[in-house]
Order: sequence, then structure tokens, then C-alpha cells
Amino acid sequence: FHYFILINCGANIDLLDILQPDEDTIFFVCDTHRPVNIVNVYNDTQIKLLIKQDDDLEVPAYDDIFRDEDEEEEHSGDESDHGSEPFEKRTRLEEEIAEQTMKRRERREWEARRRDILFDYEQYEYHGTSSAMVMFDLAWMMSKDLNDMLWWAIVGLTDQWVQDKITQMKYVTDVGVLQRHVSRHNHRNEDEENTLSVDCTRISFEYDLHLALYQHWSLHDSLCNTCYTAARFKLWSVQGQKRLQEFLADVGLPLKQVKQKFQSMDVSLKENLQEMIEESANKFGMKDMRVQTFSIHFGFKHKFLASDVVFATMSLMESPEKDGSGTDNFTQALDSLSRTNLDKLYHGLELAKQRLRAIQQTVASCLCTNLVVSQGPFLYCALVETKNRRCKLLPLVLAAPLSAEQGTVTVVGVPPETDSSDRKNFFGRAFEKAAEGTNSRTLHNHFDFSVIELKAEDRSKFLDALSLLSSETPSLFILIGFYLD
Repeated sequence: FHYFILINCGANIDLLDILQPDEDTIFFVCDTHRPVNIVNVYNDTQIKLLIKQDDDLEVPAYDDIFRDEDEEEEHSGDESDHGSEPFEKRTRLEEEIAEQTMKRRERREWEARRRDILFDYEQYEYHGTSSAMVMFDLAWMMSKDLNDMLWWAIVGLTDQWVQDKITQMKYVTDVGVLQRHVSRHNHRNEDEENTLSVDCTRISFEYDLHLALYQHWSLHDSLCNTCYTAARFKLWSVQGQKRLQEFLADVGLPLKQVKQKFQSMDVSLKENLQEMIEESANKFGMKDMRVQTFSIHFGFKHKFLASDVVFATMSLMESPEKDGSGTDNFTQALDSLSRTNLDKLYHGLELAKQRLRAIQQTVASCLCTNLVVSQGPFLYCALVETKNRRCKLLPLVLAAPLSAEQGTVTVVGVPPETDSSDRKNFFGRAFEKAAEGTNSRTLHNHFDFSVIELKAEDRSKFLDALSLLSSETPSLFILIGFYLD
């Protein structure tokens, strides 16, 4: 094969150095990971990057990174018989030596600037426009776009928003772009010739609640297991549970209604539910309860929000079921995106509910262990009744067991979550430097550099190095390590 397409991988690594391909091999890379490796940017012969024109990559200038080697050692053969040279020739030779010395000094200064420029460019890990959106744009420019493709682009964008990979401003901007395509693909006149068939697919833009899976769950379970509301109410505490009850009372929803399936709630309550919840959410300091999103209808029976599909496909992809391999999980997730496999999508929704419950239970157990140990610039184990008000502004490091046989743990770095957060992650470079400085045995085999595999016995010295790095910068770390049986 001479042509390879890489989707959501390959942009942030030196492909030619790692893969050592033949000279006639060409890679087409559509990857949301940033920053793009500098060699991939400037090698337009073998690397073809599929990136939207309005994506600002902030790439350093070519001359600041690359330099020709033709000027080296031009006069290296003239130094053997200096004593017999005439005065004029010796003077010219001294001038040439001085000139070479100056060039070497300039090269050292250039290399120092290059290191600084590359460090600034590669310091943070972040994400660009969704690859699904890039692919849809390509199909649209070729006049081959379909409604199904548009829905996949919406799911790709929503995945970035659900996983906090992009800023709110970027999400709203891309939603506006897709909204225009939705209007173009799903516009119908109200006449008999344009009447929609029973089994048709309809996509619509709408405002909805920032609650996970609530239309396929109970409202109470959704409130308790959505990260946004669980964190705002602090539901791991007794006081947080009381605040939730006060919130439901303020909304005017009986507990019996909110604890049954959403589809079984009284129609009179569901009609104005969004407005009622949004009004009460503002009183409780939750200003982002109302979000822009899209929904899809398969006929008149099946309706899903874009976030529903994201949670379902993620859960199918990461399913812990022992009878399935990673490839099988990927195939299951891919099949769930087809309108002909709605049973797999509903199965994904059930797995997503289990996954969200497990996440909230794990977080609650970490926060209620009362085993906080100070490790200098960061806390170790849990955020228990701490009086440190900066905790929500601090980054987070999570360590969890990976393989007991190999004695390895997975370490994940999460940037701080604030309203002004630019969603840039500095842990990739920090992990790399900490491992190099301590000879810790790590494996960087994830698409996100902020996720590594570490030998458990190297964990102590790795964390010490990470602590030293953090003390050299104004940023601090919070470390939570939890081990599951």
C-alpha cells in the first residue's frame, strides 16, 4: 500500500521517524490532537494534513526550526602549516577562524532559541476541530454529504464538548456551523409531496438540559450522576443531598415523579420541565443548565439527543465485558451509529448508566476517605473536607491499577476546570520530563500524551520528580490515587 488514512491519530507525532515508511508512501492525517508535530507540518510531500483553514495552529516559522547544514566545516583543511604561511595569508586565516567561531556561536544561540520555541509550541496538549466535522466538510465540498454524515459530525462535536476537549466558545461556534447544514438537509414544506415517511430520519437543533441521559433514565438518577450537577450540589455529602431535595422542591417536582422513568412522568410536568429546571438552577448557581444541542428522530418512536449517542458509543467502546476484545468493542460502537442497529444503541445507553454510576461512586468514595496526605505542592489520595479553596483551580493527577501481573498503573493528568479554562493540558510534557529525570519505566502508547503507563515501583520517584517540576512553576497538582479490587 502507498496511501494511508489516519483518523484521530498521527498528527502530534513524527510519523516518518516512527514508522520509517518508503519514500513513495503518503499519509492523509485527519486528527484533532494538537499541537501538530512540526515535521508533519512542513513535510507536505509525504504528510497531507486535513485541517480546516480557520484552525489556528500557531506553528513556528520554518527558519526558526530548520537550518541548512551546508555551511559547516568550509575551511577545515587549512590549519596544518600555519607557521610557514606568509603574513597576509596567516591574517586571512585568522579572520576565517574568527568568522567560523562567530558562526558556531550564532548556531548555538539559534539552537537555544529553537529549543525555547519548540518548548513553547509543544508545552500544552489541546484539541482542534472535530475530525468528524472536517470529514463532513470535505464531503459537502464534493457535494456528497448526506443526513447520516451530518449526524455523525454532530456526534463528533458533541463528544468533544462532553469530554471537555474544547472551549464553550469553540463549541457554540461549531454548533452554529452545523445548524446551517441541519436547516438545509431537514427542511420540508408542509404539503403532501413533502410529507415525511414513518421511518425517516430527522435532525433538529434545540436547547435542552445539561443532564446526562435523562430522557432514557429517571430525572433523579440523571441529576445524581451527571458530573455538572453532582459537583455543583456536592452530592457526596449529606448537605449536598439536602441541597438536591431543596432544588427539587423549588422546581415543584414531587419525589415520586422524579424517581420514575422520565417517559412515565406526568405529561403536564414534562411540558414545562426545561423552563422550570432552568429557573431554579439559576437560583442555585447553575448558570449552564441550558445548552445548545441537536436531536435525531428515527420515525416517530425513537428520539435521541446527540449527548445520548456520545455516552452510548463511549460505553460500548470502553465496555469491560470479558467476552469482548477491543476490536469487538469498536465494531459494536460503530454499529450503534447506524439507524438499523437501534438495539445496540439502547444497549449502549444501559452501559452508559452503569458507567456514570460507577464514576460517581468512585469519586464519592475518594472524597469521603479522610486520608488526605500532603505531598508538598500537591495532595495525595483524596479531597476530604479540605479548607483549601484553591482545590477547584488546581490540576488533577489520577493513578489507577492497570496490570497486577506486570505491576503497572495508569496515570492520567487532568487540567484545572474553570470557566475561563482554555482546555490546554500541560501534563504530557511534565510526565515526559519527570520520567526522563528519574529513569522511570513508562510507556507512552496513548493518543493523548497526558495518559501514560507506569511501573508501580517507580511511582514514588516519579511523583517526587513531578513535585519538583511543579515547585518550579506557579501551577500546583492534586494527586488522587485509588486502587480497585
